[in-house]
Amino acid sequence: MGYQVLLAEDEARMRDIVRDYLAAHGWACDLARNGAECLDLLRDHDYDALLLDVLMPELDGFAVCRAVRCGSGVPILFLTALGGEEDVLRGYALGADDYVTKPFSLAVLLAKTEALIRRSRGQSADGRLRCGAISVDPGRRVCTVGDQTIKLSPREYELLLCLLHNSGRVLSRAQLLDKVWGLDFDGDERAVDVRIKSLRAALGSAGKQIKTVFKAGYQLEEACEG
Repeated sequence: MGYQVLLAEDEARMRDIVRDYLAAHGWACDLARNGAECLDLLRDHDYDALLLDVLMPELDGFAVCRAVRCGSGVPILFLTALGGEEDVLRGYALGADDYVTKPFSLAVLLAKTEALIRRSRGQSADGRLRCGAISVDPGRRVCTVGDQTIKLSPREYELLLCLLHNSGRVLSRAQLLDKVWGLDFDGDERAVDVRIKSLRAALGSAGKQIKTVFKAGYQLEEACEG
């Protein structure tokens, strides 16, 4: 599966090498030359992961990581020549998920990044997406809650898949319309509320994992209350 990632790196040659390698494996990779550009891109786009150099002009990787973690759980992997224990621990303390030390293997970078994305989405090694009691096998388009197979309409399935891919994140109604219904949908945001209601009903008790976030949208959480 191709993912969309953001690479923040001040060395042009390194940016091109990483971007071309990821593209060869079907991934999309946006580029930022410094920390300020990185934050601008993050404000305008949703990425599956952030590959973040530490030593950058304007804002270094540590400052970017701190800013990102104020409002986002996007997986962050540091690319750095600073491999000392103190620097590594500082990165983890700020919210980084993993490190690769320069020079690094591109194959290892790809594997680590994919593992972080899968983990952030609740996707296991067998390809299933899981969040709490809910499990989906995308290859077979089968949804289960515990041991019970759940029958979903095509729209309910796509909506659940979108929520699973973004578990823990709040998605606005506009974002859900864009991702699930498509840009050519000419209805209004009430369509989302109607489908969320029917999806919750189909999931039974696990439907409580889909939380309504006041004036913001919907969020799929690991556990349901009550």
